[in-house]
Order: sequence, then C-alpha cells, then structure tokens
Amino acid sequence: MTDEAVDGPGSSYPAAVVPDRLFADDAAEQRWRARFSAVRIGLPDPARDNAERAVYVSNAGGRFELYFWDTATGTRTKATDRPDGTANGGPAPDGSGLFWFDDNSGDEFGSWQWQDFGTGPGSSRPALPDVPPGYPSGLEIGRDIVLAGFTDDDGSRVHLARFGEATRVVYSHEQDAGVGALSRDETLWVLTHSEHGDSRYPALRVLSTQDGAVIGELDDTPGRGLDAVAFAPVPGDTRLLVGHERRGREELLIWDVADGSVHELDIDLPGDISGDFFPDGQALLVLHTHSGRSTVHRYDLASGELTDLPAARGVISGAVARPDGSIWYRWSDAATPPQLRQLYPDGRDVTLLVPDGPPAPGSEAVHDIWTEGPGGTIHSLLARPTAAGEPSEATNRALPTVFYLHGGPASADEDAYEGTRAAWLDAGFQVVQVNYRGSTGYGSAWRDALTERVGYIELSDIAAVHDDLVVRGLVDQARCAVVGHSWGGFLTLLALGTQPGRWAVGVAGVPVADYLAAYEDEMEPLRGYDRALFGGSPEEKPEAYRDSSPLTHVGQVEAPVLVLAGENDPRCPIRQINNYLDALTARSAPFALYRYDAGHGSMVVEEILRQMACEIAFVRDALGMH
Repeated sequence: MTDEAVDGPGSSYPAAVVPDRLFADDAAEQRWRARFSAVRIGLPDPARDNAERAVYVSNAGGRFELYFWDTATGTRTKATDRPDGTANGGPAPDGSGLFWFDDNSGDEFGSWQWQDFGTGPGSSRPALPDVPPGYPSGLEIGRDIVLAGFTDDDGSRVHLARFGEATRVVYSHEQDAGVGALSRDETLWVLTHSEHGDSRYPALRVLSTQDGAVIGELDDTPGRGLDAVAFAPVPGDTRLLVGHERRGREELLIWDVADGSVHELDIDLPGDISGDFFPDGQALLVLHTHSGRSTVHRYDLASGELTDLPAARGVISGAVARPDGSIWYRWSDAATPPQLRQLYPDGRDVTLLVPDGPPAPGSEAVHDIWTEGPGGTIHSLLARPTAAGEPSEATNRALPTVFYLHGGPASADEDAYEGTRAAWLDAGFQVVQVNYRGSTGYGSAWRDALTERVGYIELSDIAAVHDDLVVRGLVDQARCAVVGHSWGGFLTLLALGTQPGRWAVGVAGVPVADYLAAYEDEMEPLRGYDRALFGGSPEEKPEAYRDSSPLTHVGQVEAPVLVLAGENDPRCPIRQINNYLDALTARSAPFALYRYDAGHGSMVVEEILRQMACEIAFVRDALGMH
C-alpha cells in the first residue's frame, strides 16, 4: 500500500503508492485517463456590454487556466499560466480586459490582477495595488467602479475603487461579509453580510456608491438567508433579483430598493430555483434543480408566464442569457461528457464551442435509489459497471462498492458527467452517491438538519442507504469503501471511527481530521461557518466540536485509510491532518499519506491523474482486487 515514508512532526508517515498504470489493457488505461485529460471548457462568461468578448476556464494546456474568446473571429487566447492553475476571474463590462485572482500555490490568499483582453500570460498588473491581500469575498466590476470584498483574520472589508481616485474602504466588520451586486448605473451596491453572527444565512444592505448612505435593508434571519443575484440590467432600474427561502426551499423575489417593495415570484416547480435577468430586464432565465437533475425556463416578469426551454434530461451546470434572446448553456448527464450549447428563441440548439482534440469517452448512466431513512426519504444515485447490468431483481449481484461522499456539505450529487465516478466504474466498482441531510436541492430543512449533530446526521443517512442496498442484494457488505474529499473526507474519517464494522477501507481527501486544530488554522470564513454549524466557537461549544472530530474516534478505526493532503490548504490545514496521522501511527494502524504541494485540491491534470490512480490502487489493494 505504501512507497517511501513522508516525514511528519515526530514521525515518518508511510507514503501511498502511485502506480504507473491501473489497467494491463492499453485501451482501458487510455480511456480512464482521457476522461481527465480531454480538453474541457467551462461556460464562457461574456462581457456585459460587448457581445463579442468572453472569458472561460479550460484545461487545454494541462491545467485549468483562464482564456480570452473573441466570438466574432473565433480567436481563443490563453490569458494565465501559473504552476497551480487559475480559475477565479471575470471580464470587464466593456470587454477591455479581465480581473483574475492571484494567490500563492493554492492558498486562496492574495490580490486581484488586471489583464488587457487578448494578451497572454505575464501581461497582467495589480488591479488594486493599494489594497492589502486577503481571501476574496465578492467582486463587482463596473465601467467606472470596482468593488472588491476580502476577509482575513480581522474580519471582512470592502474596497471601492473609482478610476482616477484613491481606493477607499467602504465597509469593515468582524463578521463575514462580501460584495453582492452593483447597479447598472453604478450608483448602488449590495453588501451581503452576517452581522447577526450566522454566516449560513446572510442578510442584504443596499448602499450608495457616492456617500455610503444606506438605501435599504432586507433580512430574513434567523434561520433563513438571502442571496443578491443581480440588479436589473437597465440604467436607473432599482430592481434587485434576490434568492430567498421563505417557503422552505430556494426561490426568487424582486426587491425594488427605491420604494422598498418586495415581490415573491410564484414559479410552480418542485425543488430549488435560481436565475438571472435577460439583458432587457423584462424576463428571467430560470434554472430549476430537482432530484439531481435540472431544467431551464424563461419567466416573463409582467405576465408571470413560465416557458419551458428545450434541453436534454440531465444537468445544466450553468446558463447565461444573450442580447439576441438566445442562451448559452453547459449540459451533461452521467453518460455524456459536457457540451457547450446555444439555444435560440426559434428552438434551434447548436454547438457553441468545441474543445480542441478528441472528446472525453462516455460513461454509464446513473439510477435513482430512494431509501426511507431516519429523517425522511433519501435520494441516492447508483452507477454500475457495464458488465453488471441494470439494478433489478433479476440481475442483482453484490459488487464491491464505493460510497462516494460529496463535499460542501451544502452541495449535492447529480446526474452529471464525472471522470471520478467513471474511473471507479472502469476499475470494477459500483458507485453510490448519497444526497444525505445537509445536501442542497431537497429543501431548506433537509439542508440544515445536519446541525442537530454535525457529521452523525449525514452518516445515519449513509448507513440507511448502505443497509438498504445490502438487503436488495446490490452491495457486498465485506467489500465497501467509503471515499470523499473536503466535507466528504471529514465524513469518511468520522465514518471509519464511528462505524468501524461497516467499511473495509477508506479514502479521505483534504479532510477535517482534528476539528479543534482545524478551527485554529483555517481561513476566517470557514471559522464563521463552523461557528454557525455548531452554534458557537470551540471555546463556547467544546464538547460538540470534540464529539464531531474524527480525532476523538481514531481509537476505533480498523480499516486501512488513505489520506490526501494539500500543503497550502487554507480550508483543511495540514497541521490538523498530521495530528490525526500521529494518532494512527501511535496505534500502528494501517494508513498511507499522499501529500501534494497545492491547496484544497489541484487544477493540474497530471496531479489529478496521480491522485485518482493512487486512490483506486489503494482501495483495490485493501480489498484484495488484483
């Protein structure tokens, strides 16, 4: 299971083996690697006032970087080229250039850069040279104004830069806050804040960019949050589109900040709803998510008419309305690699942008599994290798299974293409993805239920699904792996310590392993989130943090575990992982460490491939699959 030792404080940790290949068959080896190395393109972000210029993220050069796209000529220009990749950025409204965030080796702490449109790597310069670095907390770019939010150990601050004038701080507070929106005429801006102390449920404040006067407040706390989506894209229009959860799910409302009126939109769709304005401000592009899949619609604000827009069944991971009435969108399903499409008002649906090189190989469809759990009905996605057939009574046979736990925790697994899921399937595993309590897309109560006992609520749902699939004859109980990254990595370690008889092996990527030490070292926005989850800091709620900390239960871990850790991770810092590994070492427990020089994950394709190969090889070895 291990290679050379990795030095840790007070000990040497066994290092995980990274095999040269996973499959003897060349075609199989090339196929799984191609799912990650094939060129992928994110949904382009068009310049607001220049229809011919856009920015997108792609892995075309072997890591994820930002690219310029001139839609008139088709010219694509690589804008950034950093050792650890670049993904956080957006175009100026007139398309003249790009703001992108520059950090150090994935530590997420840094400053904004400016780069002229069409220029290559090394052409940038500091965008806000007189602003101290920090963790980014919102950016709104106007023609004459830039508003940039930052957080650090002192709290939150917002800087306003008006071209030709000195940058000034227009907001600061010890609690989490950031920039939400900027009006089209650049006279108003929205502060998203948690001055009430719970960063999970932000409130909104609208302020004047001229003198800082408060124009309006909207606050649904306690227990409900608001999201400033965008002002209407018309100069002088004071309507703000806001995401809310007043009826127990994510929906939309219009807040006219000039007269204070609030109009909740009655959009009759199950599940969660998000959206944005069409460029004329008369309609909304609505994205609807339900049971791991999504649909897209046009909502007329005057008549309230909702029009379904034709798109294939699966997941639309992003959509943007264009001045000609069309929409750009990115679509995939579990079996089909992502496609960038353009849907016109007359129903024409054409390819928007084709990546260079051969496409990623397809994969297998997912099947919906519904399980009655301790807190209600749990939705899971089950994917099986090609040879396993459909999950039916006639074909059921127990297979080695990976329970792949999503991060977040406020996230969800969906019927979308994933190279990671496909790689496990190619390796002979079936994959179960559980949308446990804490997941989004199933209402506010489901999302927030994990606060009853952090970690244990999620694991009780995962256990219920595990038991259900064993009874159905789909899962071999002796060959079950629990695998996850970030919050999924935290749940993996907690599962190994509190459900030791259930799991044969675990893989925990960038996890919270020692919650008390993690709180001390993590970035301030994460501390605020933890205080909201637990109802206070470790000083105020010490037993709750200890109860949910995997380190507390390390003495019960029986299964071999692989831990992956980023040297510069500000979310799940390295010291608290070392504390956990020291405890495993003291017990002579079987484990291995894969440590890499980046932050909370990697944007380098070769590094992603190395980690994927390491994970699969470790689990195969632990289960005796050779």
